[in-house]
Amino acid sequence: MKLLLTRELGRLAKWLRILGFDTEYFKEANISSLIIQALRENRVIITRNHRLPRSAGLRIVLIKEEKLKEQLREVLKALEISLDSVLMFSRCIICNEELVEIAKDQIKDRVPEYVFNTQKDFISCPKCERIYWQGTHWGNVETILKEIAQ
Repeated sequence: MKLLLTRELGRLAKWLRILGFDTEYFKEANISSLIIQALRENRVIITRNHRLPRSAGLRIVLIKEEKLKEQLREVLKALEISLDSVLMFSRCIICNEELVEIAKDQIKDRVPEYVFNTQKDFISCPKCERIYWQGTHWGNVETILKEIAQ
């Protein structure tokens, strides 16, 4: 499922990427461009904008909640999505690209020395070249997901 979030939902966009969802973040104010992109890319629009026009072929999820955890819960319920831990951390949180494995010897000078010495597996974004590894944030995300599931 491909998602398109409006500019007031930046934190939610980041978290949906962390969970592995193809999530574009639309920063512009131009509603026409938003609708065109959603239709062209077959994306579900997620917004807090109550004035967004309804059109044929356009699926819109209107977010009512203020807090991030409740927003995540609302999206998952509205789209009938089940979380899959295999998909977690499979997309870049910056540019939404799918992450790929990268050999440890290729990133030696690109991560802190402590990280290089304590981690064995790394993944990278082919677009922005950001490097990711399984740090403490992995457990933090799992804790939040358990809270959301309640």
